[in-house]
Parts: sequence; structure tokens; C-alpha cells
Amino acid sequence: MRDFYYITLLHVCLFIIIILFSDRCCSVDQKYIDCAPRNCGNQSISFPFYIAGEHPDYCGVPGFNISCENKNYPLLQIPEDSQSLLVREILYDKHTLRVSNAELRSETGNSCGAIREIARNLTVRGDRFQLIDKSRLVLLWGCSTDARLNNYQVECDGENYVVMNGNDTNFDVAQRLCKLRAEAPIMKNDQVITSKNYSTVMRRGFFLKWTATDCRECKETGGRCGMEIEHFQFLCYCQDRPHYRNCTTKFTVKKVSKAILATAIVGASIVLMICLVTIICTYKGCGNLFATFFLKKTSSDIDDDVSYFGVPVFSYKDLEDATHNFDPSKELGDGGYGTVYHGKLKDGREVAVKRLYENNFKRQEQFMNEIEILTRLRHRNLVLLYGCTSHRSHELLLVYEYIPNGTVADHLHGDRAENEPLTWHVRMLIAMETASALAYLHKSDVIHRDVKTNNILLDNSFTVKVADFGLSRLFPTAATHVSTAPQGTPGYVDPEYHQCYQLTDKSDVYSFGVVLIELISSMPAVDISRSRNEINLASLAVNRIQKCALDELIDPNLGYKSDPIIGRMTTSVAELAFRCLQLEKELRPTMDEVHECLVQIQAAVDESKNAKPHPSPESENVVLLKNKTFPASPVTVIDNWTSSRSTTPSTSEF
Repeated sequence: MRDFYYITLLHVCLFIIIILFSDRCCSVDQKYIDCAPRNCGNQSISFPFYIAGEHPDYCGVPGFNISCENKNYPLLQIPEDSQSLLVREILYDKHTLRVSNAELRSETGNSCGAIREIARNLTVRGDRFQLIDKSRLVLLWGCSTDARLNNYQVECDGENYVVMNGNDTNFDVAQRLCKLRAEAPIMKNDQVITSKNYSTVMRRGFFLKWTATDCRECKETGGRCGMEIEHFQFLCYCQDRPHYRNCTTKFTVKKVSKAILATAIVGASIVLMICLVTIICTYKGCGNLFATFFLKKTSSDIDDDVSYFGVPVFSYKDLEDATHNFDPSKELGDGGYGTVYHGKLKDGREVAVKRLYENNFKRQEQFMNEIEILTRLRHRNLVLLYGCTSHRSHELLLVYEYIPNGTVADHLHGDRAENEPLTWHVRMLIAMETASALAYLHKSDVIHRDVKTNNILLDNSFTVKVADFGLSRLFPTAATHVSTAPQGTPGYVDPEYHQCYQLTDKSDVYSFGVVLIELISSMPAVDISRSRNEINLASLAVNRIQKCALDELIDPNLGYKSDPIIGRMTTSVAELAFRCLQLEKELRPTMDEVHECLVQIQAAVDESKNAKPHPSPESENVVLLKNKTFPASPVTVIDNWTSSRSTTPSTSEF
């Protein structure tokens, strides 16, 4: 009877194996079925694009997701720009698509909506899509009256605008007569754009070229293209199995046979082992053998890694416990790539845990980038990285020291500004310590790329801790710049970087100039409640400094007028910020020079306490950055500055 039981059980196990592998070999691969092209609006959607909610993620490239909420046209989401574009046409063989702004869906008529969309300065950033040509529709306003511009004038919301092609013969005239401008991409054309046809030109859209694996070889052999998401590797889904290139029998059958054979052997071994253990346990009695084994194995999800880039690896469960299962009440902040939570480890340390967004295409790159940079840097004004989860973890988490006193932005114009306003002395220390940290980064060949008051943390003694290195870049030795798609926070991004796609250490200098203006004005970098040409704090500050109207810029609560010492210091800091905000990077000082200048401003004040009173700011030429020359500020007279930086080859990061 016992032998009969053994034989029966073994037959059942073998029968299960046969069923599993006969199904594997004979059925149509499910991923081949899932990745069939689907219609969306007027387009057929297939690799590298996929329809969110209809196609599984493995049918396309992350970041190429299409929405079908519009009945006529598919919508392409571009996360870096937080915008949707109408897909007018997809040319798969040319890796090209024609798109237009999603807000301009109507096919006829002009409207203020078109004006507003140009004013948004529509750009396409990121490493997935690139503009094919540089043709631009230009919007100008604040223009002087001139008959040559009459045919281009458009009225919207009670204000007159001028719209024309950037290649128009009258464009140079318009640039001289108008104060402000914005641009939007259009298709290359030779026609004159007037007030009657500009919105039609915008609706025609513009061409983008995408960068993704070519699918033609797979399609030509009867396959359907997709991605192996975990390792971001191209796959060709054939009717009976996936392959790395195509579905031709000559090329793939040998490899597929080996794969099936290996899978069959492993699968058969596992099933037979389970059957034999079950038989033994039935007669010998194994008690809670399985329960004990699996409980021990899953009691901790610590990876095999004990360190990654030299930092400790935490288990996901430990960090989940530390943050009370990522309780929303524990949130410290929310950024472009993740949410930060306050937590407490088992050893008593308070930590800040950054949880990277799962649906972010670049999350693994940001994760590795931040770890690599922070492990090679040590500075008292840089936030300390305690560790991370394994790079193989299903959730990518970074663990930092907890900085309890919020951000500089909180204290200047956020929740803490009213109850705990920063004194000028503290603001000056913040400026010096931040400049010191950034100068150290640049000497270490690192560009932060997202310098802003939200990324400058303060501890309980108001010591600065510069944070968030997700966008930072290691700067190659002997290079003048790195070519990369502009990234950063609106209001802080270097205009030359945005326009020329050339990232340099002077890009951080520009952003720090905005931080300096925030420190002396207590105003945010971007405020849509301000007038149109002053929404950007940098523009507002340059305008006030050029007009010598510092009293309209400097926060009166700092004692700018009542305290002569504060008056001199804020004036000097405004001058320094003016130099940092120069549109041409060659005219900006280095971060090391900026730090030296701030130290000199503070030292001059310290000396004045034991010396005769200083004359008033209006009668004194405050000379900063000795032996250096910079663009003249209206507040003081300084010689023009010439860059001493040598010319060396650049590198590309596209």
C-alpha cells in the first residue's frame, strides 16, 4: 500500500511537469499578445510607445506612455516638462513624430489661449526626445509703436503683443522695439507669420525625434518589440518565446532550445524535490519544517549586500518601520524625484528617508548618482548620507541625517517666516556657508545643478546643510562644459544653460545669485502674483539694481535703512548677486571668488566695530574681490571683468 502511494504521488508530480512544459512549448506567448498594436485616436500605437492602462509596461519604453483621453489625437506625456502634447503623426520608420501643444485642440480660430501657450516658453527637455529643427514662433511685448509691426500685432487681455517667425526679415526690428519675449517651437517654413495665421501655425505643431532601440528587425521577422524592465533591455516577443533580437528560426532556435531545456531541468528538479520532501514528511513527521524555514527566511529582507558604493545597506522593512510605514504625517518634503520622510532607526538615530518615485524613468540613475557623489565628499555644510537600500530592492530609498530646522525657503517666505524671521547676521552666515559648500563641490569636480533655498537645510544652530544631489553631475577633468538637457527648478536655472544646453560650474553660480537675492529680499524665486516681467525674482532684482532702487528690493525688516552696517552689507551682497546673475557665464565670478567676497564683506564689518564709523553707502565705493574685475554694478563703479579660464575641450552627456 505504501509503495502504491509513492508511485501514485510521483506520477502526479511528473504529470504536472508535463502539463506545464507542454503549455510552455505549444501556447502563444502572452507578451506577444499583450504587445499587439492598438488604435488611439487617429494613430496606431506600438513600440516604443505604449498606451497607459491598455499596454503593460513591458510593451514600450518608460517615458513613452500615451494617453487616449482625447478622441481625435493621442496625448504624449513628457514628465520632465510636466506637459502633454497632441500627437498629430507618428513616423515609426524615421523615429519621428509631429506634435502640438495639447491646450490648442481646436482646429480653427485665434485666441488668447495661443498667446498664453507661447508665453509659457514651451521647451522639450530630457534625453528621450529632441527638436529636429530650431524654427521658433516668437512672442514679444512691451513694444514701441512702429508701422512695420502692425501686421504682426495681436490683442489679448487688453495688452498688445507681436507674433512672428524668428526668421522673419522684421525680427531684428521687433527685437529692438520690444522689451520682453517668449518662444515656442514650430515646423520649418518660409511663410510670413501674421496676426491672422499664427495659431494655425502653432496647431500644425513641430517635429520631435526620439532615441530608442530600433524595432524594424524584430517586426520584419514577425515579432513585437518590448522591454525587459528590470534591466532595461530590448526584447523581441515572438509568438512562442521572447528573444533579444528577432524571431528568425536560424538565429534563435539553438538558444531557445537551451533555455527551454535548462528551465525544464530546473523546474523538474524543484517539483520532484517538493514531492520527495512531502513523502518523507508524511511518514517521518517534519512538524513545522516548512513554516520554520520560510519564517526564518522572510523575517528580514536585508539584501546580501552589506554596502553599496561604500555606504551601509538598510533593509526595506527597517526603513518602513522607522517611518511608520511611510506615514503621510511623517512627510518632510516632496521633490521632483521622490518624497522625504522623517524616521527613527532602531539604534535611536533620527533620519530623513527619501523614497524615489516608482514610475520615474530616471529614478535608478538619480539613486546611484546621489550615492556616488555623497560618498566621495566630506564637508561640514553638506548633508551626510547614512546609507540606502540595495540597488536590487523593489523600492529605492536613501537615508540621510535628519536636519530638524527646515529649509532656508521655509524661514524666508514659508511657514516659519512669520514666527521665526531670520536676522541679517544669520542670513549672512547662511550665504557664506552655502558658498563654501558649493566652492568645495566645484573643487571636487561636482556641479550641483539644483541650487535653491529649498535644498539648503538648517540645523537647530542654523548651520547650513546643502542637500539633494539627484541632479548633480561629476564634471570631467579638463572640460569647459558638459552638454546635457537643461534640468533644475524654474527661477534658478542658468539662462545660458537653458538656451545652449551647456552645463558649467557657472550654472551653479547663477542659481546661487538667486539665493542671495532671496536672502536680502525675503521674496521667493518665482511668484506669479507679481507683475508679468517680475515673476522671476532674478529679472526683478537686476531691474531694481540697474535703477539703483535697492530700497524696492531689500527687505525693510532687516534694518537696511536704520542700521548703517546692515545697509553696507546688503548693498555689497546685492552687488555680488548682480554679478552672479549675468546672462553670459564668462562675466560671472567663480564660486570660490563668491565665497571669498562674502568673507571679505563680513570681515570688513568685524573690523568696523573697532574702527571709525564707515561713511554711508551712497558716498563709498565698496570694492569687492580685490585684484578682480567684473561687470559694473550701478551701485558701485567696478572695471569690466575678463575671464581667466583656459579654453579646453568639452564633453557631451546626451
